[in-house]
Amino acid sequence: VQLQASGGGLVQAGGSLRLSCAASGRTFSTYNMGWFRQAPGKEREFVAVISRRGGSTYYADSVKGRFTISRDNAKNTVYLQMNSLKPEDTAVYYCAADSSATSGSRSGPMYDYWGQGTQVTVSS
Repeated sequence: VQLQASGGGLVQAGGSLRLSCAASGRTFSTYNMGWFRQAPGKEREFVAVISRRGGSTYYADSVKGRFTISRDNAKNTVYLQMNSLKPEDTAVYYCAADSSATSGSRSGPMYDYWGQGTQVTVSS
């Protein structure tokens, strides 16, 4: 599976962005899909995950209520709608695919494939 993230950019605090992650191949619906982020000088952290059919979603406490993860299996794409953005949301955002028999993991090592990342910068 190859993953291509897009949709990042520069936005003012309080603004919104929608990230997309397009996957190649015919097996997209067999993967839980997650979003992670890494800010300069910090470790990569979990943001959100959605199960194979979209029935389960989990969020980091820091984004709960502001971010929404969704997927369209017909388009092999997962999305991250980010609202009420804060400067602390500034990071490179990565999408990732997890083939484990769970409903979604918050742990990066559980993921099999990673996209190249898209930069999100939130100005104050």
